[in-house]
Amino acid sequence: MDSAVTLALARERGFACHALSVSYGQRHSAELIAATELAKSLGAVEHKTVVVDLRSIGGSALTADIDVPEHASHGIPVTYVPARNTIMLSVALGWAEVLAADDLFCGVNAVDYSGYPDCRPEFIAAFERLAALATKAGVEGHGFRVHAPLMRMSKADIVREGLRLGVDFSRTVSCYQADGDGRACGRCDACRLRAEGFSSAGLPDPTRYSRQSGE
Repeated sequence: MDSAVTLALARERGFACHALSVSYGQRHSAELIAATELAKSLGAVEHKTVVVDLRSIGGSALTADIDVPEHASHGIPVTYVPARNTIMLSVALGWAEVLAADDLFCGVNAVDYSGYPDCRPEFIAAFERLAALATKAGVEGHGFRVHAPLMRMSKADIVREGLRLGVDFSRTVSCYQADGDGRACGRCDACRLRAEGFSSAGLPDPTRYSRQSGE
């Protein structure tokens, strides 16, 4: 849902958007199908899915045979995927160079972010500095800006903004263990945060849940 709202915001600001998804071996691969459909409906110029096999290194409940926790945890949870956002933004940076684009958008959030270190403002600022140093475009004086428009928003704020922009949240997939049809478990941390967002916004939850969820 965060990525969909970010795309809608970028489109509202007048950007011609080239949308990127990364198939990294995540167990909730239904999000990739949803991303393709949403990119088209939200007016992206194109949508590309790049394959990066993070399952080969594991280390996360999303990429290894580790149970997805169904309760809130302290510290950095096991659903954290090592270096995921760094890798995703690096792929986006490479594509931006090819496209001669200066602006990258990502849906990271520092309020309801589950404790992931690569969702903080410090990470975005550091990556922006890296982009200027590590690319041909940066060396030649064409700097990059990394936009994280949801950084300071709560999930309720994101829900309200998405509805204002016409995002169909029923088509988004957030669940860490969504089934093949994109139906949510209703129990994992991502589902909990999402449900709390709709509840706090005072709006009905359009999420499609599996029968096993009890929702």
